[in-house]
Amino acid sequence: MSIFDEPKIDCHNHLFDPLHFPYRAQTLYRPAGQEIGTLAQFNRVLDAYGVKHALLVGPTSGYRTDNSLLLHALAQGQGRFKGIAVVEDDTSLERLAALKDAGVVGVAFNPAGEGTAVMAGVDGLFARLAELDMFAQIQVKQDELLELLPLLERSTPRLLIDHCGRPQQKDGLNQPGFAALLRLADIGRACVKISGMQKFAHIDELFEQADRYVQALLRAFGPQGCVWGSDWPFLREQSRIDYGPLLKYAEQFMPDAQVRRQVMWETPQRLFGFA
Repeated sequence: MSIFDEPKIDCHNHLFDPLHFPYRAQTLYRPAGQEIGTLAQFNRVLDAYGVKHALLVGPTSGYRTDNSLLLHALAQGQGRFKGIAVVEDDTSLERLAALKDAGVVGVAFNPAGEGTAVMAGVDGLFARLAELDMFAQIQVKQDELLELLPLLERSTPRLLIDHCGRPQQKDGLNQPGFAALLRLADIGRACVKISGMQKFAHIDELFEQADRYVQALLRAFGPQGCVWGSDWPFLREQSRIDYGPLLKYAEQFMPDAQVRRQVMWETPQRLFGFA
């Protein structure tokens, strides 16, 4: 059985549909052209590759705290999707609970794109996420995680780290930010996405440049603490990326079929509550 026949859940992807869900006036980036990915287009991609479910991540590009498209997709998906929203730091417990009832399992934070200062006032929000047993999903790059460690260690929500922590590819496993990510496995409430390797490794040498980082994460967190994601529809990339080859790379990174089943099916089912 190849990876195309195995059950899969894609745990990192975005939707962009500015025709029906216009972008906010003020946003970091406005995806256009081939970066646009509608719900209908994404459903066709998932169907073509045998992906049963997806964790939709509200993007800071285009929409940021406007979760209208995300909530529309969750309602239309009839259980196919769960969501990660983007919210203001002062979002109430009641509003978070309503989002959870709609299928949102966590809130995204993007220091990699917005700077670590974006997390300066999130203690209260983290506490509310913990009370509702929701995730704080965090995207950092290089050594940014070091600055956030005091916050992550004093707070109690479940943590979901994006894109392998986006290490500096040439600096190896002992670079401070990546070493700190590996240590997060010890706190018992953190998990990591085997995703976005193309953000720190060249797509034509993805396995050669990223494999040591993926293997280190699998050893530290175990397959029970790792999930896989595509990052479709691939914003701001310098060369062409396609969904099928990324699945074949996942097969290379995880040649053991049981490990793949855990990372790409069983673990996300358990963590995010897919039926």
